[in-house]
Amino acid sequence: MNPIKFCKFHGFGNDYIVVEKDELQTISDIGEFTTQICHRNTGVGGDGIALLEKLNGNDEADYSCRIINPDGSEAGFSGNGTRCAVAYLYYKNLWTDKKLKLETKSGIKNYDFLSREENEFWFLAELGKPKFTSVEIPFRSDEFLERITNYELRVTDRILPITAVNVGNPVCVIFVEDYKFDWRKIGAEIESHERFPERTNVVFVKIHDRENIEIKIWERGAGETSSSGTCSIAAAVAAAFTNKSNRKVAVYAEGGTTEAFWREDDEMLITGSAELTFCGEWNLKM
Repeated sequence: MNPIKFCKFHGFGNDYIVVEKDELQTISDIGEFTTQICHRNTGVGGDGIALLEKLNGNDEADYSCRIINPDGSEAGFSGNGTRCAVAYLYYKNLWTDKKLKLETKSGIKNYDFLSREENEFWFLAELGKPKFTSVEIPFRSDEFLERITNYELRVTDRILPITAVNVGNPVCVIFVEDYKFDWRKIGAEIESHERFPERTNVVFVKIHDRENIEIKIWERGAGETSSSGTCSIAAAVAAAFTNKSNRKVAVYAEGGTTEAFWREDDEMLITGSAELTFCGEWNLKM
């Protein structure tokens, strides 16, 4: 059996293994394959895989991209994962236009190529419009909720006010004064909380001022990550929606800074980079 060719990219430390769909023709269980190749000790290591397929004759999009989490589940979207996939297309000279339309599980996303410095690629991405209702997130409640802000969510040892939004994936946003608590434990608990039937990303947001916010991230299916485009824009939207910030903010995470903009027409935009780590071949263990 031929080895599977891949390239690994990262967006501010949030790393994804990019694979073209044709490479996985013999794979019957993509979830199990992803779990193996993403393992940090026995595999390539990654926060997920980005599975690319060229769409011939499709007027709506140029490529499709599926994001599979390290636990084998499929994400609705990943800001950094899809940016890594788009960078792969430019790196391999499979796409050279300045604009690219990418089909994802959560809809068509638009990417504008901004610049390249060696093997680091910068893009502006239009991610669509946020969804706020309990049905759209989805969030299980006793009644239909138009918005979920300052909702008192009970976890093991406390009640936390949360804001929830769907930005391609469900995200639970918690505003904090500092990080002097076990946010990883809380993130893991909320990820699988009964109120979130499809699980959720969890982002802890510290407001510096109206143009700068800081985040800690617990991603659904991946755990702690150094960056997340999805969580960055969700934090920005939630901060603006609750009047804690402007609509355009710099979002600081451990891995780097994402520029996030929730436009007046409701469109969400992020600016960030994806950098090549290495390319290789993976010998199947299935």
